[in-house]
Amino acid sequence: MSLAAEAFVSQMAAAEPWPENATLYQPLKDDQILLSDHASSLAVQAYLRMCGLPVQVVCRANAEYMSPSGKIPFIHVGNQVVSELGPIVQFTKAKGHTLSDSLDDVQRAEMKAYMELVYNMLLTAELYVQWCDDATAAEISRPRYSSPYSWPLGKILAYQKQLEVRRKMNAIGWGGKSLEQVYEDVSQCCQALSQRLGTQPYFFNKQATELDALVFGHLFTILTTRLTSTELAERVKSYSNLLSFCRRIEQTYFEDKGS
Repeated sequence: MSLAAEAFVSQMAAAEPWPENATLYQPLKDDQILLSDHASSLAVQAYLRMCGLPVQVVCRANAEYMSPSGKIPFIHVGNQVVSELGPIVQFTKAKGHTLSDSLDDVQRAEMKAYMELVYNMLLTAELYVQWCDDATAAEISRPRYSSPYSWPLGKILAYQKQLEVRRKMNAIGWGGKSLEQVYEDVSQCCQALSQRLGTQPYFFNKQATELDALVFGHLFTILTTRLTSTELAERVKSYSNLLSFCRRIEQTYFEDKGS
């Protein structure tokens, strides 16, 4: 998209107030959605709740194929469809809703660096465990991913997805890693997040930002998702302030407000 087109889209988005019927789409919650997509969806839901923007969560078996980027989740707001947290943050900012305007340039750069850390380490680790660990892929990922579809289509789609992710892992240098090395990467990421958070309620003291939404989405989902091993969750549980952080956001933004 050209800069002029992007500017036009931003102007169109800003011209319309946030509607009451905004919708977030994700795969089927009980039978289909996988850890990484659930984490990404929860991060967007947390962000929108922090902004005070209502959104209805709708589960669709073909959500991945409905998304303009092929990524989960995506939101439908008025006549706009936007996928993934980063573009959604920019979309809401164009409408005058932002969480990070109070940050200075140094803090904003730091926030972006930690968000990249979460994407590069936690999200990548989630994808690795789902599709590169043979036990998890066979017992959880392929059955759940294929569940909405009849045989043999479901089986074909699941193996295609597994091949796609494994190719990505090879391309970024994760293909040769052992499961233990991936767990250690998660520990190092959690340690960095824990040190940055310290005793503050949020990563930038008393003000929640999109970083808080992103970290919550991934850590909370890791802690609450059943896998073939509990090791991924155990690595997160080693950091008590991250556990308190997850509980704080759950209580503040999700309890008694629907899920």
